[in-house]
Amino acid sequence: MASITLDGLAHAYRPDPRGPQDYALKEINHVWRQGGAYALLGPSGCGKTTLLNIISGLVIPTRGRILFDDRDVTRLPTEARNIAQVFQFPVVYDTMTVRENLAFPLKNRKMPREAIARRVEEIASRLDLSSVLDRKASNLTADAKQKISLGRGLVREDVAAILFDEPLTVIDPHLKWQLRSSLKELHRALDLTMIYVTHDQTEALTFADTVVVMHDGAVVQTGTPEELFERPAHTFVGHFIGSPGMNVLPARVSGRTAHVGDVAIALDRGYSALPAGERIELGVRPEFATLAAPGTGLPVKVTRIEDIGRARIARIEISGNPAAAMVPEDLSLDGDSAGLTLDPRQIHIYADGVLVPGEAAGREGAM
Repeated sequence: MASITLDGLAHAYRPDPRGPQDYALKEINHVWRQGGAYALLGPSGCGKTTLLNIISGLVIPTRGRILFDDRDVTRLPTEARNIAQVFQFPVVYDTMTVRENLAFPLKNRKMPREAIARRVEEIASRLDLSSVLDRKASNLTADAKQKISLGRGLVREDVAAILFDEPLTVIDPHLKWQLRSSLKELHRALDLTMIYVTHDQTEALTFADTVVVMHDGAVVQTGTPEELFERPAHTFVGHFIGSPGMNVLPARVSGRTAHVGDVAIALDRGYSALPAGERIELGVRPEFATLAAPGTGLPVKVTRIEDIGRARIARIEISGNPAAAMVPEDLSLDGDSAGLTLDPRQIHIYADGVLVPGEAAGREGAM
């Protein structure tokens, strides 16, 4: 088990990178503590699998270092890093039984037979494989084979880290929640460093204590699920996390007031020195925007209302800009005119996509 330090890490697939645009993975400085549950979250092509392959030793970075604790492993081969990796598609030995598959990594390390048996039984029980331990893997479903693959990654107690590369892609949806819960329980019980790569926000937010959000080869925010939801550090995080994602509206900001078109919006914080020439936007999640009767709050136009079972979501326009808001159960509208109330504490201002902290209440004198 180990903490993992990424020190000035960057990677380009072309041999002569001349600028940030040539890097598939832009510079990262980060420490993952021993025993943490982490997720690398982002869309396809954002660099998350490249980063995972660098950690595992399948790719040597263009520059920077990787440390496991204080040991520099940057140029060590995969087998010298003492990691386990679970891939998107099952990696199992079809001619072996489930028991033999799970025991294989331990037999290679010449563990005592009794210790192997105990560990295999424990992992099989946690993954609901106990009833098929003596069946050949070739006779099992794709779901079961991926459970075996997960078990082969989890069975070793001495690994520096376990890396999961979209491991639930082939799992039926109704089993995904169960397996995520099993992985979370195993993490708590085994105190292993786990890094989970996914493009699925639900998988990331339910598995990880800390989520690393990637976009265009860069880390745009690292934080708890709550931090990513409540205070997105970048408009991409606001868009990518949440369903629907955060409303991002072009704005003009002066002091404690933002203007979206001709609509004035009161802010909880003050902004006296926004960068000149940069794109200024206002962000607020639909969960903190509530539709109201006409004449209440901000004037908006309703284009449609969607009933998604757990809630009703209004698609609206604020000065012609599309947005989404929550619809109270008791609200009934006649026509497309409505009002909108916003929680000022949950309104964020961004300059060229990056969160601007602003000045808290009581510091107006500093503005």
